[in-house]
Amino acid sequence: MAGLDFIFMLTRHDRTVPEAIDHVATALQAGIRHIGFKDIGLPFGELRTVHRLIKAGGAASYLEVVSLDRASEIASVRAAIDLGVDNLLGGTHVEDVLPLMRGTGIRYYPFAGRISGHPSILEGSIAEIADSARAIANRDGVNGLDLLAYRSQTDVEALLTAVRIATDKPVLVAGSIDRPEQIEAIRRSGAAGFTIGTAALEGRFPASSSALRAQLDAIIACH
Repeated sequence: MAGLDFIFMLTRHDRTVPEAIDHVATALQAGIRHIGFKDIGLPFGELRTVHRLIKAGGAASYLEVVSLDRASEIASVRAAIDLGVDNLLGGTHVEDVLPLMRGTGIRYYPFAGRISGHPSILEGSIAEIADSARAIANRDGVNGLDLLAYRSQTDVEALLTAVRIATDKPVLVAGSIDRPEQIEAIRRSGAAGFTIGTAALEGRFPASSSALRAQLDAIIACH
């Protein structure tokens, strides 16, 4: 499906991994052009190097916020602005973030629904999550949504459909994606893209081997 983007996250269990710099090179060699990381797990100076390499390789960059408290989220947003990433994913404090994003040119995809814990979990019913998605997506300055569909306790395909009906803005599906069938469900839903990090880095995705390049090649073949 044209437009279904695979965003490779340099993360394991919602933290940027120490080997992120090496993994950027592997991803670029595999032809991946959407690469992201979290704001925790590496010192800021190393994140700056990671981001520079992503951009030098011609890929779009993504920073996903995983902090749940307001102060930490604002700090993450300021880091994203300082780095100059292309896309900011996640976060829940939309009212506080939107004024900071104004004029930056960064595309903003906050979480839909009620988020708790670390790694993050999506709580609530399908109707509640869809209502949240509609309200958030209707805000000026929100470019799309970050949906933790596979970290919910709902019927995931029904949830994907409900959220896509709730908004015409792009939906990126994140978290706990590790099988081709999930990617196919995301494709059918009409979502704009999906993220995979842990599954590829831990060799969980069905592939010819657990090596990262083989994992990425298998994921690319699916999408």
